[in-house]
Amino acid sequence: MLTKQASQWFASCPKGLEALLAAELSALGASSTRETVAGVYFDGPLALAYRSCLWTRLANRILWPQGSLPAVDADALYNSLASIDWNAIFDPKHSFAIDFSGENPNIRNTQFGAQRSKDAVVDWFTKNTGQRPQVQRRQPDVRLNIRLIGDVAHLSIDLSGGSLHQRGYRTQAGAAPLKENLAAAILLRADWPGVAARGGALVDPMCGAATLLLEAAMMVADIAPGLDRERFGFTSLRQHNPAQWQALVSDARGRAERGRQRELPEIRGYDADPKVVRMAQENIASLGLEKVVRVSCRPLAELKKPTHKPLPFGLLVCNPPYGERMGEKESLLYLYRQLGEVMVQEFPDWQAAIFTSDLDLGRATGLRSHKRYALWNGAIASNLLLFDLRGNTLRDEQPATSTKPARSGETELTAGAQMFANRIRKNRKRLGKWLKREQVECYRLYDADMPEYAVAVDIYAGQVHVAEYQAPQDVDEQAANRRMEEVRAALPVALGVPAQHIAYKQRRRQRGGQQYEKQSSRAEMLSVREGSARLLVNLHDYLDTGLFLDHRPLRLRLAAEAAGKDFLNLFCYTGSATVHAALAGARSTTSVDMSNTYLSWLRKNLAHNGLDETRNTVVKADCLHWLEQAGTHYDLVLLDPPSFSNSKSMTDSFDVQRDQLELVRAAMCVLRADGQLYFSNNRRGFKLMPELQEEFLCEDITGATLDPDFQRNRRIHCCWSLRHR
Repeated sequence: MLTKQASQWFASCPKGLEALLAAELSALGASSTRETVAGVYFDGPLALAYRSCLWTRLANRILWPQGSLPAVDADALYNSLASIDWNAIFDPKHSFAIDFSGENPNIRNTQFGAQRSKDAVVDWFTKNTGQRPQVQRRQPDVRLNIRLIGDVAHLSIDLSGGSLHQRGYRTQAGAAPLKENLAAAILLRADWPGVAARGGALVDPMCGAATLLLEAAMMVADIAPGLDRERFGFTSLRQHNPAQWQALVSDARGRAERGRQRELPEIRGYDADPKVVRMAQENIASLGLEKVVRVSCRPLAELKKPTHKPLPFGLLVCNPPYGERMGEKESLLYLYRQLGEVMVQEFPDWQAAIFTSDLDLGRATGLRSHKRYALWNGAIASNLLLFDLRGNTLRDEQPATSTKPARSGETELTAGAQMFANRIRKNRKRLGKWLKREQVECYRLYDADMPEYAVAVDIYAGQVHVAEYQAPQDVDEQAANRRMEEVRAALPVALGVPAQHIAYKQRRRQRGGQQYEKQSSRAEMLSVREGSARLLVNLHDYLDTGLFLDHRPLRLRLAAEAAGKDFLNLFCYTGSATVHAALAGARSTTSVDMSNTYLSWLRKNLAHNGLDETRNTVVKADCLHWLEQAGTHYDLVLLDPPSFSNSKSMTDSFDVQRDQLELVRAAMCVLRADGQLYFSNNRRGFKLMPELQEEFLCEDITGATLDPDFQRNRRIHCCWSLRHR
């Protein structure tokens, strides 16, 4: 026996949208609403159900509850459904489908429940009309919804005919697309209608397929979300009133036409992927909103507030990548930090909304959010963070380094320590004008200038890294230890840096994967500037910091030559040269290395500069093997191999002096006819083979790739320029 429900209609929605949906339905004319998990019951005439299907921005489906049925087991479910007069609901010439959810001890899977339900409906029509309706799982004329709770099945007719989040304008979508009704909820929670009413603009810096942009435009242009849907579930029902429905559609078309003709706010979107931008443009064109919504290809690093007309305030909204689906969390932390910096620098008086499933990523922006809403993106628990950017300042990424010099007499230095401190001061004075003029913040201050103090002292944005060279066997160990203690005593005094802000390492000849092995586990990344790039260094955890300072001039040369070119970085290390090339406007970059550690670091560097992997390809491979199979050619190539390697990832050992002929020839094979290759390595006494000098135009440019901080040690590396003859 069918028992009627108390409420006339039911609107389902993603969890977290119930209150918004209830308010929307009330605005559409619902006489009463009752919220439940993932939906709202509401009352009103048939016209209200039509209006809800046409105008809801938040609901997934509009259901017409028919009542409750006994369903203790499959036979009871079958008998209950077989007792309904289905011909009063729809004609057997129409196809139908069953959406079944829920289980009980006797109906233990939804497929079995759906099958028995389908049999009951088909058998009823066959017995009572002599006609058998077609069961069609995709795009049926009539869709029945059965929800099993315990021993009771709740039957509804789906008026939507398919999820209402599918507006019809999205011809294509990128990876992990945001559903349209969730995008609408984000905009409503961020008060986009209020911002637009006050003359504000909207910008999405990572717009993807333009879902947020189009939902925003439809709101301000008064376009009904369901206006372009091809089908609804109610059109095949006996109770359908075509005249009433057409009247509502005609009214909505008129409102949309008038809305498009109004002066609408600026709505702009940007994405780093040209393919995604083209996809967004197709979606915009399908709605006829090209004059309202504009998108262009631009990475986050290049985002600027539109300046063609004054935009004093507005809403910046985005759904950045998050979670395992789109990228590594460690890299994304830097992308979100870049987003936070762009928000305060370019949009200081705006409001902002960021949708993410990971609160750690939201906090990584460095900004304070004043409101947080819990929402669900499918099965993913997510959060919408709202920001008022007026007066919102970035939290520091790392503790500020004190530069207060030690007071005279505060530390008593031995004669040797005093001599070392004096040399440090002398070097800093010598380099001072150059550092200021070139705005260099990472440099070598001392490199075993006095043989008895065999250390390299490097400065990274005010913090100090000291590498102790391994003493020869004929040097007394106690004497070496004493001199190292003098270095430790002298540096805080000479540089005015607290001792805890100085990192100490000992350099030894590295074998196999030792260079990748951790020395510590502090996981502290320091952001430093070099030219236009922001690069991440780690002063504590590895032998190397992640940035070879002697290659600074070569990286800047690559940046000067990279615009519009395809750049290949072989043995890419942490990808600092790749970042320079990408920021300088390279058409594409490809970075190849065998180390997961370094490639992960590269991804962090890219994200830290607002660059994604759309045009910046990261490859884990043995460079020589990869070159043998590479099918692409490049305009600009950096070849910077290690001097020696016997890594477990390689089948054979590598020696740059011995193996240079095969390696350079393979690299030149992927260099375009008018391309430029730079070959650099730090092998002491390296000699370029005569065969290479005969085959290619080779020029030793080592001197031009050494800045003043490495003029004393001109053997730190050698560098050659190679071109095709």
